[in-house]
Amino acid sequence: MASGGTHTAAVTFFRIYVNDFSYHFRRLLDFVMPLYYDEDNKSVVFTTNGGHMENKFEILKRSALFCGIEEKNIESMLKCLSAREAEYKKDAFILSAGDVPTEVGIVLSGSVNIINEDYWGNRTIISKISGGELFAESFSCSDTDKLPVSVVTSEKTEVLFIDYKRIITTCTSACVFHTALINNMMRILANRNILLTQKMEYTANRTTREKLLSYLSAQAIAAKSSAFAIPFNRQELADYLCVDRSAMSNELCKLRDDGMLSFRKNQFKLL
Repeated sequence: MASGGTHTAAVTFFRIYVNDFSYHFRRLLDFVMPLYYDEDNKSVVFTTNGGHMENKFEILKRSALFCGIEEKNIESMLKCLSAREAEYKKDAFILSAGDVPTEVGIVLSGSVNIINEDYWGNRTIISKISGGELFAESFSCSDTDKLPVSVVTSEKTEVLFIDYKRIITTCTSACVFHTALINNMMRILANRNILLTQKMEYTANRTTREKLLSYLSAQAIAAKSSAFAIPFNRQELADYLCVDRSAMSNELCKLRDDGMLSFRKNQFKLL
């Protein structure tokens, strides 16, 4: 162990007995060089210099930001955008209220919640972001001095960060795909406004029962089926709808007993 100030770091040493040390040393550097440790966020950060990103291109192809852009062109674009990757444990704060937003995050695996906390620590979930989806794009675009919300992982999560200014500013090499990137970002911002409007419709209802029915009805319509899964657990759903968890659970049981729906964990069916 090595200690400096208030920070403590663990160091692991490897002893390798091989005939060709130079080969193994080069292979070790291939792995180590794309990494650095983000002390502020307590996370290991990967850059696009290594091969770690190769298995992420399928997810990026499905991302709205890279819509219409072929996989073979995404790698060069990531270099142009100075992309970096980070891994976070469950319940880790990727961004905290008060931070200065400069980057857009793309969830590569896992999921995150965009939350707002009041003075007493009461939490409201604004939205849940899953694989391939973006977060912090609206605040980065608006040149907000400080984030009014926080971004917290709901499970182990990998995130790709891109400098927002590099997205909206055409690169010096006149990248032919940059125009598509800007158009995609405009579409993402518009869709985000629609989702926030929908949430306002759910929470504008006066009772917990009305909020639940409004939300579950919208999910069924979106799934085009009476049976569907929601992205929230019970506590997250209560935070999203701005209701008490116990009261919400009781209301769900009443709706089930009234023959209006059935459910198991996050699986629901409207009857």
